[in-house]
Amino acid sequence: MSVNQRPGGQAAEQASVSGSVLAPEVALPTPSGAMAELRRRRLELAERVATLTWDLGGLAYEMAIRDHYRLDVIARKAAELQEADAQLGELQRLLANAEAGIDGQCRSCGAVHSRGAGFCWHCGAPLLHEARPAILRPDPSAA
Repeated sequence: MSVNQRPGGQAAEQASVSGSVLAPEVALPTPSGAMAELRRRRLELAERVATLTWDLGGLAYEMAIRDHYRLDVIARKAAELQEADAQLGELQRLLANAEAGIDGQCRSCGAVHSRGAGFCWHCGAPLLHEARPAILRPDPSAA
């Protein structure tokens, strides 16, 4: 089976040739331009998961027709697929939260809140810390 027959096309070929593409990490986005970067990364990971799934199936098939199973090889490939799938799931969760306007969780009760919320809708706890210049803060030694 040639590389061009696998799903993912050129990206799959690059993944098999380039070592740096084989173990990508999901990085948290930067505030500016993050959505486009997250979408691009999601597409790359989806292609990688499809390629790894295809490869694992082909590997199992080849071992079955030869009646020679190497469980260590299958387990290693399955672990690689599982890691990529987990990264893809986390990226999709981040994108879904960002598109829904969810910005974080309340430190008191754990309820999600939207960007710019000042108080938790569930427990009423303040979400934003008050920032004061050092000169305006009360002096602890004066008390």
